[in-house]
Amino acid sequence: MAEPLLKFVECATLPSAGASPDASVAAPHRMAYWEWNNTGNPQHPHVIVCVHGLSRQGRDFDVLARTLSEQARVVCPDVVGRGRSDWLADPMGYQIPQYAADMLALLAQVHAGAPVEVLDWVGTSMGGLIGMAIAGSTDVPLPAPVRRLVLNDVGPVIQWDALQRIGTYLGKMPRFESVEQAADAMWAVSTGFGPHTPQQWMALSRPMLKALPGGGWTLHYDPAIAVPFGQMDKAGSEQGEAVLWRLYDAIRARTLLLRGAQSDLLLAETAKAMAGRGPEARCVEFDRVGHAPTLVADAQVRVVRQFLLDV
Repeated sequence: MAEPLLKFVECATLPSAGASPDASVAAPHRMAYWEWNNTGNPQHPHVIVCVHGLSRQGRDFDVLARTLSEQARVVCPDVVGRGRSDWLADPMGYQIPQYAADMLALLAQVHAGAPVEVLDWVGTSMGGLIGMAIAGSTDVPLPAPVRRLVLNDVGPVIQWDALQRIGTYLGKMPRFESVEQAADAMWAVSTGFGPHTPQQWMALSRPMLKALPGGGWTLHYDPAIAVPFGQMDKAGSEQGEAVLWRLYDAIRARTLLLRGAQSDLLLAETAKAMAGRGPEARCVEFDRVGHAPTLVADAQVRVVRQFLLDV
């Protein structure tokens, strides 16, 4: 299978925080995911889940997944509200508890199709936070414990200035006349991803877009994902750090921390702290990259591949 298969899983919609006890049960939603398997074994027991960042989607991992899929099944979800997945009726559902519950539903479906004996996780930014919630919880129904965890430019301490920067463009849904115009506009807010060739950037940009009925293009996510993000304040963000550190300290998976050397979201001091506690993550930095490495460059792919596949 040179290209991934698009599949869907039905997920229960959790009540939002603050919902009244007698609130009606929300309708379930579908989450899309892209499944790669070039092992020659449709029931290969090793599964690697790759989860994207806040406003991205599962095709971000095409380069990495194509490589990893030679020795494992690779599953790349479009987190709800993004890509081919449904949008939630209540925007306050766009938070980690819902995302983690959806991933458990996904893993249950994948496991039912072919047993998962070895489970690894790659998470970029938001996808890393979801991975911490999964790997750092002892009471979640996983088909197998998370064996190896890759946290891509994220940790328990998230810099407030970086969140404010992201908030300046999150949820803005301009209309673009062409894919090229859209790619240029996305690059203007994504230079922290580091150097990319025009071909690499176009490959990352196309899945981010959907055609509009009247012509033109717009971004392929629900602008309402910005609602709970916009309601965060600095004090609440700092309070959440204690919860994230508890999750991180409970992780038993062997952990690799990737960091853009110029990242404004994951500071070097946080990475150093993560290396000294909990799973004692091994940190690899990529020069000329900020937030976050896209795992497209050969050097980045090689580090992840060696960590997950021992090659």
